[in-house]
Amino acid sequence: MTQPTPQPNPQNPNAAEGEGAVAIQGGAAILAPITAFPNGVPGNAMVLIPLGPNGQAVEKQVVEGPVALTMEQVWQLLGFNGPAVQVQDDQGRPIAIGLEDLLGGLEKHWKDNAEDLDRGRIYAQELMKYNRHEKAEAVLAKIVARGGDGNDWLGLGVSQLAQEKLDKAEGTLKGAQNLMKENPYPSLHLAKLYKAKKDAKAERESVERGIQIQPGNVDAWAYLFNFIKESDGEAKAIAEIEELANAPVNAKTAAPYVALQGFYANEESTRDKAIGFAKKAVDRNPTDPIPLIVLSALYGQAGKLDDVIKLLAPQEALMKEDVRLAHNYFEALFQSKDMAKITALLNKLATSSNKEVKQFAIERSRAIAQMLQQQQQALQAAATAK
Repeated sequence: MTQPTPQPNPQNPNAAEGEGAVAIQGGAAILAPITAFPNGVPGNAMVLIPLGPNGQAVEKQVVEGPVALTMEQVWQLLGFNGPAVQVQDDQGRPIAIGLEDLLGGLEKHWKDNAEDLDRGRIYAQELMKYNRHEKAEAVLAKIVARGGDGNDWLGLGVSQLAQEKLDKAEGTLKGAQNLMKENPYPSLHLAKLYKAKKDAKAERESVERGIQIQPGNVDAWAYLFNFIKESDGEAKAIAEIEELANAPVNAKTAAPYVALQGFYANEESTRDKAIGFAKKAVDRNPTDPIPLIVLSALYGQAGKLDDVIKLLAPQEALMKEDVRLAHNYFEALFQSKDMAKITALLNKLATSSNKEVKQFAIERSRAIAQMLQQQQQALQAAATAK
């Protein structure tokens, strides 16, 4: 319901204040051999076990006590080629490998069978994910030349736009637009391109075309709000969004108000405004899970648990298909300590055909059972002590 905020947990906040010490700001870490802690490993420690090829231990060890390292040195010490990224092994388990190893492996996988365009697409996707746009452009250009689809044209245009190759990107994105007539994203990326070209008229036309293609696209409405706000101010932007939202063609979509609430949701001083917009989104389409997720999260951030429960209690059918709704409702019930409703909810969710929802119900049921068992043991211990 609410996103947890990481809290600092320094073991000794004054440890860096001695002569010659560097005052640490933000996060920091110490890398040391396990023998550096003869009195026990600190409670906030995380264990790193270096693995070499085929699971063999890396022979490099820190033997002279604690040492300060850059992140690049950490990856190198652990045997990673580049910064660590998370992938899945052949059994679906998360594992970290070096970025260069990941990209090198994907490149080789594609070159082993260059006729398999999906291999190239996966490689290009990872290249773009890590801002290797020049290389991604080269890969996607080959895919497009071999008969790529609209998504390939779109990816190529995005990679060109990221490199500020505006004229090339414009032609490519227009090609994507022609191939993907029901997809708003070529138009939205063209809007970004025209912004870079300082062509405000073409920018607005492109984003409005994106809305016409898909009125339920939240990104398009958010873009339009920002565009108007930059030129005419916030009040004008809200007024124009609501006016366009009330046009008959857009009257049933919640997207305009989902977009608007997002600009006010993160600050406590504007949260009531966000809640107001989110309520309008729910009123427009009460069976759309997105507005329900948004409004329940806002209520949760504001500590309005009764409002969360009242909003979501009639939506258990939707919860069986959307784990985010299930999570928000469960959290409100848990914080309200309503065990009867929690038990009934988890029993219903456990019958869901949705894999994520079913797993959520199983995990929460186990956690609740463990908590109740611990409470029972504590009560028995207290009774025995008397």
